[in-house]
Amino acid sequence: MPQIIDGKAISATIKDELKIKVEELSAKGIKVCLAVIQVGNDPASSVYVGNKKKACAYIGIDSLAYELPEETTQEELLKLIKELNDKEEVNGILVQLPLPKHIDEDEIIRAIDPKKDVDGFHPQSVGALCIGQPGFVSCTPAGIIQLLKRSDIEIAGKECVVIGRSNIVGKPMALLLLRENGTVTVAHSKTKNLKETAKRADILVVAVGKPKMITREYVKEGAVVIDVGIHRNESNKLCGDVDYDDVAPVCSAITPVPGGVGPMTIAMLMHNCVEAGDIR
Repeated sequence: MPQIIDGKAISATIKDELKIKVEELSAKGIKVCLAVIQVGNDPASSVYVGNKKKACAYIGIDSLAYELPEETTQEELLKLIKELNDKEEVNGILVQLPLPKHIDEDEIIRAIDPKKDVDGFHPQSVGALCIGQPGFVSCTPAGIIQLLKRSDIEIAGKECVVIGRSNIVGKPMALLLLRENGTVTVAHSKTKNLKETAKRADILVVAVGKPKMITREYVKEGAVVIDVGIHRNESNKLCGDVDYDDVAPVCSAITPVPGGVGPMTIAMLMHNCVEAGDIR
């Protein structure tokens, strides 16, 4: 039986650690505040925003919610971001993605002050990660590193394969694994012989966006498999990019969906918010 990497339990531990840190900051007169902006009422986004508010309440940081109508213009959104950039009491700004089609996501991300970019999406944050400088790191990849470390899985010297090259998961994931002294290959939909590439991995991170695409044919015996995907199958049950039942018997450790990577994303967002409060 593989080790089941329990993201729920690990994220709960991180949130408890952050709660203590927030109490310590509060004792020094430092308040931490996250502003969350949602444009439109996409159901999945509403769930994520609700979970972020609950996490803020749990660890003791203030949250400001801006729920804007679908027809909000780009200019109106940029004006709100500028106001929040200028508000000293706001430490973190998060714009829930995806945005409506008439708004340029790139421009919105660039408008956020990098010192308040708790999502870690600003080009300055990404550039800092590339050259090993301090800065906020995208929450999902940062959460995966914590999952590995807190499950006593060694990264240094390991062959790591990341399937997926998105700016939010794949690319920063590869950089973080490199930072931890992993030997990293980034694969994607255009990779030739993807199965053979994936099968080299001691640590396989899958962020490909296709339900149950990764079967045991992609996985080396004894590998660690991290599944970033989240989908609903034909029975409306949650599943990942990895065919869990097929892969679990051949790997040494695996994240379930749900309850693996997902809870870590919000835990690391809270971590970034507390960092933002601590460094101002």
